[in-house]
Amino acid sequence: MTNTFVIADPDRCLGCYTCMAACSVNHRKEGLQAQPRLFLTHSAVGTMPVQCHHCENAPCSLVCPVQAITIGDQGVQLNEGLCIGCKMCAYVCPFGAVTVNGTNPPAREEPLSLKPSLLDWVPGKKQVAIKCDLCTFSSEGPACVQACPTKALQVVTGEDMEEWSKIRRLHAVADMMALIKGREVPER
Repeated sequence: MTNTFVIADPDRCLGCYTCMAACSVNHRKEGLQAQPRLFLTHSAVGTMPVQCHHCENAPCSLVCPVQAITIGDQGVQLNEGLCIGCKMCAYVCPFGAVTVNGTNPPAREEPLSLKPSLLDWVPGKKQVAIKCDLCTFSSEGPACVQACPTKALQVVTGEDMEEWSKIRRLHAVADMMALIKGREVPER
């Protein structure tokens, strides 16, 4: 797994909710739950969307009793059809990025019958876990990133993380050298 996820720049986020709307619409078009997979969070230090970080050792996948959450090449994926709504994934997520919402069963063209594909739901409300799937069904990538008017959201890959780590190490060495030589450390 390459640990790809979406990250937000709080200095650019306007708090306009465009990302949440795009996420919801994009998933509804695919026949998935029309709930946003990210959440705009307001705090004293700023506004920023928070969503799944597709953890390498995803606790949500470890606690799922029916293996509805799997770790693969396309990140941590949730199969809504397998989810039993036990809420364990939402409980263990360190970012609060998994929610469980009541949803109506999918609309059916054919009359209701006892086909095996229909046995996984009961007419009425069903609790289903919802989390970011990086819009893996779309060749354009995550809808939230595409829709953000200020480009506050971006997709981060494992390669990006390695490059950022190299830069931080170089800055750490420069800062340490400045301290040793009695100079002021530059602000970054």
